[in-house]
Amino acid sequence: MEIVCERFTTSKLQTFEDLSAISTYGFRGEALASVSHVAHVTITTKTADAKCAYRANYSDGKLKAPPKPCAGNQGTQILVEDLFYNVSTRRKALKSPGDEYSRIYAIHNAGKSFSVKRRGFSLIFRLCGICRELIEVGCEDQKLAFKLKGYISNANYSMKKCIMVLFINHRLVESSALKKAVETVYAAYLPKNTHPFLYLSLEIAPQNVDVNVHPTKHEVHFLHEDGVIESVQRHIESKLLGSNSSRTYFTQTLLPSLPVSEGVEVKSTSEPSERVYAHQMVRTDHRTQKLDAFLKPKEKPPPDAPDSGLPTSTSGSREEETTAEPPRHDSVEMEDFNDSDLLQAVEERPTIVWFCHRKRQRKEQRREGQEEEEVTAAETPKRRVIKLNSIKELRAEVSENNHKGLQEMLQNHSFVGCVNPQWTLIQHHTKLYLLNTTKLSQELFYQILIFDFGNFGMLKLSEPAPLYDLAMLALDSAESGWTEEDGPKEGLAQYIVDFLKNKTEMLEDYFSLEIDQDGNLTGLPMLLDKYTPVMEGLPMFILRLATEVNWDSEKECFRDFSKECSHFYSIRKQYILEPEPGEQQDSDSNWRWKVEHVIFKAFRTLFSPPKQFSEDGTVLQIANLPDLYKVFERC
Repeated sequence: MEIVCERFTTSKLQTFEDLSAISTYGFRGEALASVSHVAHVTITTKTADAKCAYRANYSDGKLKAPPKPCAGNQGTQILVEDLFYNVSTRRKALKSPGDEYSRIYAIHNAGKSFSVKRRGFSLIFRLCGICRELIEVGCEDQKLAFKLKGYISNANYSMKKCIMVLFINHRLVESSALKKAVETVYAAYLPKNTHPFLYLSLEIAPQNVDVNVHPTKHEVHFLHEDGVIESVQRHIESKLLGSNSSRTYFTQTLLPSLPVSEGVEVKSTSEPSERVYAHQMVRTDHRTQKLDAFLKPKEKPPPDAPDSGLPTSTSGSREEETTAEPPRHDSVEMEDFNDSDLLQAVEERPTIVWFCHRKRQRKEQRREGQEEEEVTAAETPKRRVIKLNSIKELRAEVSENNHKGLQEMLQNHSFVGCVNPQWTLIQHHTKLYLLNTTKLSQELFYQILIFDFGNFGMLKLSEPAPLYDLAMLALDSAESGWTEEDGPKEGLAQYIVDFLKNKTEMLEDYFSLEIDQDGNLTGLPMLLDKYTPVMEGLPMFILRLATEVNWDSEKECFRDFSKECSHFYSIRKQYILEPEPGEQQDSDSNWRWKVEHVIFKAFRTLFSPPKQFSEDGTVLQIANLPDLYKVFERC
């Protein structure tokens, strides 16, 4: 291991005669040496008879420190990191990650595996996704001293550009003559201007191959080239003859996504002069309000709170209740109200610590920097005008990505009902839609955090929640992905506490997230009136604030925090326990009321849905009244 990265130390040549039968990719022995000069190289190796593996780091061809024993599997792993970290000119010459990634191949050496980081995702090399359309080929000619094996696409498959992966003696090369001959065969089977996919591996006697005809070794010449190409051409043609008896077509049924523009004009019943046909009649009014929106759902007396203020995973516990709003429960059964009860409810207002109050209509929002009118003592305080460029850019991103058709649908929808915590049904004109409540609510809270930046009220926790205990709860869950290699949980939890305490001033000023001097969480931002998040997700929220937010960049910090906070506030199915059939709803089953009267109410005025929601399955059209009339002739 001491000399593995030095120059001229890994040559495979033993004698001078080996030059006439080269079967390796190179013989100068400078690959590892070159890489060690422009990247950080780590080699981990273990022989079959060794008790443990050894790991060493290299720089500029030299061993940085003596190899250290470590755990490892039999074999050798070479880790190359920070490529061209010290050659900025060469690093700038690299193209996009996708282009560089496509140049790496692992199709020929099936026994070798590569793990590559592409934009943060670990991918294992795969074939091109056409396995069902491949034909195995293979032939051998003793007279011409060559052997062929590989896979070619059948007559069912075609593409706009020919992809031919050719290996000669296990070296990736190009051969324009062979490629032209093979395409001539496919011309009789494929549509015009379409091409095949081919992976061919030729093994030719080394003495018949000349690899030094091109500086980059991309092209090679070999003896009896015309005869070899003709033999390969005949074999491929014989394989295609047997696969040309039929064609295969694949179909897929898709639910229609939200159309960008409305195709059918909907007739309104408010125009008596024009006749409204039954299949175009809208029988609902999105302006109609329900009575239960003004009534408080029936409550159960809360259980005795334990000494600790931590949230628990049980659905009936309420240790993390807030003083900003009284507990609201969404049982469909309502309390009877008389005049005295209503008067008492108006007079008894909950206590809350207000730093700022938010009053916003997205459609009538004032321009940045414009002075607002004076307010009286009875009105809410003036909004802070945020002039940070990072916040302006984030707001502009939301506005530019707004889908007008989807926004109009949400503004004028009629709520139908909740299928489950993740999916909700709404009606818009004559169409019925299925909406992903989780993704929509997460995007809603993200936009509220961006547009109301620095102007939030605060939800005070009834009892302070220690950050250390919250972090320990998160690390104990499988969702955190903690392993022993990450270190002891106690140390990580203490690090999270110290880290977030250093950010206390910014979190409280911008996001109304309050942490006291003892490392206790005492307040959360109030994003929507009458809405509090499910506290079972609080431990993971605290953990991800310390691990998933880029605190070094202002714009990235605000974006990451808003995404994590919106994920915590969103309606998530895993934290909502629905009662069994016949079982009485408990105090945690208020999510249906929140979805209908808080979340979807906010969609009407505070939401700019992104364009991708009309294409990624977030909004699905499942019924259309005119189409139903075509089938049933009535509704």
